[in-house]
Amino acid sequence: MAEAVEPLPERRRLPRRAIVAAVVVAAVALVLWLLLRSGDRDGKELFTGYVVADEVYMTSPVAGTLASVAVRRGQRVAAGAQLFQVDPTQRAAGTEQAQAQISANQAQVNQQQSALAKAREDLAAAQAEADRLGAQLRRLSAAQGEKAGSVAQLDIDQARAAYDAALRRRDAARTQLGAASAAINAARAQVQGAQAGLTSARRQLSELAPVAPSAGRVEDVMFKAGETVPANVPVVSIVPDGEVKVRFYVPQALVNAYKPGRKVAIGCDGCAAGLTATVNFVASEPEFTPPVIYSLDARQKLVFMVEAVPSNARALVPGQPIDVAPGAGDLPGK
Repeated sequence: MAEAVEPLPERRRLPRRAIVAAVVVAAVALVLWLLLRSGDRDGKELFTGYVVADEVYMTSPVAGTLASVAVRRGQRVAAGAQLFQVDPTQRAAGTEQAQAQISANQAQVNQQQSALAKAREDLAAAQAEADRLGAQLRRLSAAQGEKAGSVAQLDIDQARAAYDAALRRRDAARTQLGAASAAINAARAQVQGAQAGLTSARRQLSELAPVAPSAGRVEDVMFKAGETVPANVPVVSIVPDGEVKVRFYVPQALVNAYKPGRKVAIGCDGCAAGLTATVNFVASEPEFTPPVIYSLDARQKLVFMVEAVPSNARALVPGQPIDVAPGAGDLPGK
């Protein structure tokens, strides 16, 4: 009878819970190492930070068809570079209408200037006639005063009537001159109003083809040429070079050493050597070390958020991890 063969012992497997626990412990340890390495490393201050940026969103003031897009994601643009253009047909018509209104109002001004010149001539003639008839009336009255009966009373009455009529014509000419002056002022005001309308129309037309407010990097393009763009909805977002900052956290015991104006050394994987940044903001209130850390001691460690403007914003990418130290010699070797 053949002997029974003993089965091979089964290979022992680690419980699944133990494997998951080991992975979690390793992940927590890695996070702790990354976030707690701020501080004293070999006697050197070293902080871990990251690059942040404030985007500028370029929009169209009116809805319309996107005629063209002049940039693409990730592209660098100079200040004043055109970004996109919305179909300008409607706004161009408004500009032409405003220009036509200016021409019409200017023609009215020219017409009123002619009326004003004629009113001035009429007033001058009426004043001269009144002066002549007034002098004649005074001469006849003086002669009658020197010698009674030397001048017929009828002549004096006629001279007085003529002088009074001349004064009325003079006053009417003055009124006409005032009306002509008011009319030309009104016409000039209409020209100014039409010019303001033209300026507004041209501005609105230029807003359909916005340009980059400053040098920077195109972060995103939300629409394609041919699509309908709603009013005041971002079409292109830009990260200006001046809006790129390095954000890091400094323990409360060291924060007084990092006041606005201080320069710090920064470094990152693949970055060129010699990068610096200037502190421009320090939070006024402390906060706990970021909440992903589960250690009680770490949570009780108060830190202050600090932001600094890099010397070469073009060398950094938003979201990129950054090492921050007092000097270049304090940065870790890459």
